Amino acid sequence: MKIIILDTSCGNFYSLKSTIKKVGFNSEITNNKNKILNADKIFLPGVGSAYSIIKKLKNDNLIKLIQNCKIDLLGICLGMQILGKYSEENEGVSTLGVLDYSVNLMNSTNKPIPHMGWNKVKNIISSPLFHNIKENSYFYFSHSYNININKYTIATTNYEKIFSSVIQKKNFFGVQFHPERSGINGIQLIKNFLNI
Repeated sequence: MKIIILDTSCGNFYSLKSTIKKVGFNSEITNNKNKILNADKIFLPGVGSAYSIIKKLKNDNLIKLIQNCKIDLLGICLGMQILGKYSEENEGVSTLGVLDYSVNLMNSTNKPIPHMGWNKVKNIISSPLFHNIKENSYFYFSHSYNININKYTIATTNYEKIFSSVIQKKNFFGVQFHPERSGINGIQLIKNFLNI
């Protein structure tokens, strides 16, 4: 299986690569178009700012490739957020527009922002991503922006307000948490994605 981790210069590449290795597969970090187009699975990781990752993807001429992608793709954290059309980060950033949602700054009256640490993920729609993962399992989060509940939401998390923690549209999947930092549940989720 050819597994590609998109080189966005904004991600936990090596911890993700290590987690993929734990489930028995090698992966390659690259921005090479031909390698991406010949992949069986694609990971779109992201840490940092939407502006930076979109700028990098534009510079690498990967925007259209991702928008037209027919290969299973998993966006992680910021990688999930930029699948939407717009983010409030940096006074507003137009993102990939693959999915019809916006990304909003989290607001809280009694909880710290960013949302960091372990939190519960509640499945609301059955998905192969959750095969052999118990209902209401915990995953590791680290983010200040989130996505409201929408037609692509398949799992939610409550941090004073309920938000989308997992989304899916056809071959596009996204998780707000970091599976590569989520122990056995994260390993299982990555295994499930690779087996879809």
